[in-house]
Amino acid sequence: MNNFELDERLTADTLPIADLPLSRVLLMNDARYPWVILVPRYGAISEVFELSLDDQQQLWREATQLGEAMKTSLGGDKVNIAALGNVVNQLHVHVILRRHSDATWPAPVWGNGSPEPYDLDGQAQLRHQLLALIDGLDV
Repeated sequence: MNNFELDERLTADTLPIADLPLSRVLLMNDARYPWVILVPRYGAISEVFELSLDDQQQLWREATQLGEAMKTSLGGDKVNIAALGNVVNQLHVHVILRRHSDATWPAPVWGNGSPEPYDLDGQAQLRHQLLALIDGLDV
């Protein structure tokens, strides 16, 4: 994939996990939620419709399969999948596992409270779990 460079805000706010066929998988550094971000590995793309139809379908497959795997394996009540891009222009898709007991339920995760960065043990544990989930995907 050509000219791919991760937006500096995503670099600052996330931890790298793995690459799927289309997207880089990042862990949002906020321990309040299991929250991953998928970034298609293309340069200068800001909208889903800028991807080919095949890549649009691939992005949706990656997001929904990862969301389902997270909900099943990590235990959750709802999976939020969204591509907003109001702050970070680079196309990225949020996959957020929500629980009725989480810090901001049922409100959105954005603008509610302050992020709580992972400690090293929590980060390593969730990273290990996510890698196992990613290895089991059929994308």
